[in-house]
Amino acid sequence: MTKVTAQMSVSLDGFYAGPAHTGDGSWMESAEAAGFFRVTRWATDAMAWRERQGFAGGVDDANSEIIAETFAAAGAYVMGRRMFDGGEAPWGEEPPFRAPVFVVTHRPRATLHRDGGTSFTFVTDGIASAIEQARAAAGGKNVAVAGGGTFVRQVLRAGLLDELELHIVPVVLGTGMRLLDTDLDLEEKEGIELVPSRVVHAPDVTHIRYEVTGRAPLLLDDRGRGGGPTAIS
Repeated sequence: MTKVTAQMSVSLDGFYAGPAHTGDGSWMESAEAAGFFRVTRWATDAMAWRERQGFAGGVDDANSEIIAETFAAAGAYVMGRRMFDGGEAPWGEEPPFRAPVFVVTHRPRATLHRDGGTSFTFVTDGIASAIEQARAAAGGKNVAVAGGGTFVRQVLRAGLLDELELHIVPVVLGTGMRLLDTDLDLEEKEGIELVPSRVVHAPDVTHIRYEVTGRAPLLLDDRGRGGGPTAIS
């Protein structure tokens, strides 16, 4: 069954990049980039990631196996326009997706076809429509949310995400762009509940996969008093 999945590298305090770059200087020299590369070093060192980008070398380890597994499971992708705008030039004529990509945007643009099987279709009628189109194109494989972090939150907020995998790097950034931020529009005493389904430990990162079970009122148990859990919503 096709699932909608997302995966993200985050610091121990929950940031996937440094403070958002809004200036005129180079993004590569920005604090946002510094934080981003700090939490993704485990991936850029991995053989499977480097092969997918057309680079040689890399480490063949558990991290590389997870990246290879993630690529193999995806039959189509969805992403936000900011992610596409930042990646269009670096990805070049043969992007690493090798599958249809649906970009959620307010600005129409003709579909782009690239080498290696990647295409970019620009969807102007919302996230749900992009995911529906991606499901149809995925050939029974998963629809992977390619980011960025704000877009992942939008998919989670809309109740469209089935699985979230966090790659938690043992570093504290202190500030930056937080993956699970305050714009999830939760009601008072409500939470989005997840169930861990896999944990893989590596020296430089811990991979935790969660099944997203959805919104629910937060519960307060009775701490052994015998009355059973009591809803506080």
